[in-house]
Amino acid sequence: MPALFLALLTAALGMAGGRTALLVARLSGALGGGAGLLAACWITAAATSALAAWAGSMLAPLMPPAGKTMFVAAALAVAALELLFAAPRRTPAEPTRSLGAIGLVLFAGQLTDSARFLVLALAVATGAPALAAVGGTLGTGAVLTAGWALGTQWEKHVFVRTVRFAAAALFGIAAVLAALAARGIIG
Repeated sequence: MPALFLALLTAALGMAGGRTALLVARLSGALGGGAGLLAACWITAAATSALAAWAGSMLAPLMPPAGKTMFVAAALAVAALELLFAAPRRTPAEPTRSLGAIGLVLFAGQLTDSARFLVLALAVATGAPALAAVGGTLGTGAVLTAGWALGTQWEKHVFVRTVRFAAAALFGIAAVLAALAARGIIG
């Protein structure tokens, strides 16, 4: 169960300050927040989390325990850097109404985001890829649903910049602690 809860928390925290939630909120505001957009959010969250967890299950047997912990530290560091330096995308002037195109953009954005890298790392470290995938899906889906529901109010009610920097700080501190634990410096 730790894989599920850790993946849920890290995915939600990474998504809350990330670019995809902001994109979904802006698309929801511009397009009226239809059920198709919400379905695309959940489908892409499930697909990308499952792919990341599957990749983690393939990598896990290849790594020693200290290597797994160091991999988690690297994933946390990448998540922190992404939140610090990845600027939000601008709102499309004329957003498409094609759910296929929206789904493809959401899929590509989530497949390469820090939340999926954290799901991958947790699948490697815990040896429970299915639970990591479920946690990643739930965490991502919850945040994207909130963005979809709030629409243009997302940026007003969620202090995205503050959340980004706070999440980056938490991930950075966790990365340092995990790296120290992997090296045997702390218990």
